[in-house]
Amino acid sequence: MTLDRTALLAAYDDQLRTDAELAGALSVARHGPLVLGTYHGGRGFVTYRDLAGADRAGVEGLVSAGLAHFSAKPGIRLVEWKTRSHDHAPGLTEVLVAAGFEPEEPESIMIGEARRLLADVPLPAGVTLRRITEPPDVRAMTSMVAAVFGETHADAERVADSLLLRLTRDAGMELWVAEADGEIVCAGRLEPVAGTAFAGIWGGATRPDWRGRGIYRALTSERARSAVALGKVFVNSDSTEFSRPILERAGLVKVSTTTPYVWRR
Repeated sequence: MTLDRTALLAAYDDQLRTDAELAGALSVARHGPLVLGTYHGGRGFVTYRDLAGADRAGVEGLVSAGLAHFSAKPGIRLVEWKTRSHDHAPGLTEVLVAAGFEPEEPESIMIGEARRLLADVPLPAGVTLRRITEPPDVRAMTSMVAAVFGETHADAERVADSLLLRLTRDAGMELWVAEADGEIVCAGRLEPVAGTAFAGIWGGATRPDWRGRGIYRALTSERARSAVALGKVFVNSDSTEFSRPILERAGLVKVSTTTPYVWRR
């Protein structure tokens, strides 16, 4: 089955927004079209299927209500509002900035058939792939990812705590790493989306000194193989400019872009 960009974007909007994005949330609330998730580590997340045709004044009201919801929770230290470039949302980015949100780097929304990612990719000598579940491995993984993206040790620990909590709740999430000489050099998650044909490929990171050797491609193929075994037809990913070209070469299609806007207390 091969679908064009329009059909893939429609499948994304229909199957991968709102409830499908809230895996791992400790609590979920709703305000009009907004879905508001609270996560371990003091993180809030705002998403929606659409903004119900809101005009500029309506958008201002929704942003105000979403921020008020999380501002009233003393433990919330960060709120992410996930925007998509194909949404009808008059003035949204300007309203978010005026409310104290800051944009992060845009990412490409990539979608394609899982089977097209399957490949026997040769690995450099001494590099192996495996799925991890144990706390020391998860903490080593998040530490490597944090270092790649310039984040702090505290950031890595918060992410590790959240992932370990999700693993204990058996949310279906899989953590995969590539190792060389006992050190993690590449990592990523697979997140099957219950009730849909999709599995998400997330969190991809490769140490700079190991890039360009096919390791990320091999790890992506391994995750896609697991997705196919679970009966998933499509994979999706919000991709940085490091991973987008790799996924495009594998047959995934860029259907839109997403930019997170982040508010910090």
